[in-house]
Amino acid sequence: MQLRFEVQGMDFSRAGQAAAKIKKVLQQVGVEPGIVRRAIIVAYEAELNIVIHAYHGTLTASITPRKIEIVAEDEGPGIPDISLAMQEGYSTAPPHIREMGFGAGMGLPNIKKSADDLDIQSEVNKGTRLRAAIFI
Repeated sequence: MQLRFEVQGMDFSRAGQAAAKIKKVLQQVGVEPGIVRRAIIVAYEAELNIVIHAYHGTLTASITPRKIEIVAEDEGPGIPDISLAMQEGYSTAPPHIREMGFGAGMGLPNIKKSADDLDIQSEVNKGTRLRAAIFI
């Protein structure tokens, strides 16, 4: 089963809706609550990263009996230094985003902690592709 969502940059009114829909489907198909929680952390943080940092993107969840794969692809500024971006507390979010309560620099570290497998590819001034897998 595959779920695909379009995500618009700076659309905070809809931020988190894709992750909430993914959560509902995972619960309906009987995925263990601990696995659902990990998958939703990945989906939510990836979705918010698109909203905060990119112009637009897609969030896709592929669900099989063995794994949940979340892919976030965006068109945006890209990540110049992925290893730096993986450090807790590091953020490139501007002050107005931080004032809204977002951009604390925990998104990618939270994704890494929740995923069993993580791959991030990014090109500056083009965009980023994040793929995370949670094994069931």
